[in-house]
Amino acid sequence: MHTRPETPTDFTSRETAIIPIAAFTANGDMSRLTISLSEGLAAGLTVNEIKEILTQLYAYAGFPRSLNALGTFMGLLAERQQRGIQDAEGPGASALATDKSSLELGTENQTRLVGQPVSGPLFDFAPQIDAYLKSHLFGDIFARDLLSWKERELATIAALANIPGVNGQLQAHYRISLHNGITAPALARFVAIVRQACGKTVADNAAVVLATVLQ
Repeated sequence: MHTRPETPTDFTSRETAIIPIAAFTANGDMSRLTISLSEGLAAGLTVNEIKEILTQLYAYAGFPRSLNALGTFMGLLAERQQRGIQDAEGPGASALATDKSSLELGTENQTRLVGQPVSGPLFDFAPQIDAYLKSHLFGDIFARDLLSWKERELATIAALANIPGVNGQLQAHYRISLHNGITAPALARFVAIVRQACGKTVADNAAVVLATVLQ
């Protein structure tokens, strides 16, 4: 079957499936998450890739949301197995480099992700959070190759869009997304997907934040 080539405004079916999975993990809507997880498996996400998404989001939505989502996914897989559905486990992540510390690797990754070294008054005020971000989030999590940085950023902005009161972080990650393969038209498409999945209020806020970034 002939399919038209993707344009910069398009997401693959896998990428599209990441958005509601991340959004409903972040706000704790397990009923909608269950549906989104099933749709993600149907779209070609492997079990390990989905686990990676749910695990990454503890850094943005907290351990309770991440653990709840992983428990929901575990239950869904068991139920599907009982119905004779064998979901693709997929490969795991490669071993991380051992010639650099997590802090060294994370500082490099963060700089590449953002496009410049990251510093500021907040990190001067609380240098330990800067070390945690660099060493753990970017050195331990983003260094894993099971998901691309584009996919990780897509999960991140979807989660942040569905958490009230984090517009500053959403704005920052929109900018990081633009630096990692997600175009401005694709971000407009992202807002449209959020509108369909999460409703008008969430999407309107996501659109306002995006407009600020694109200005």
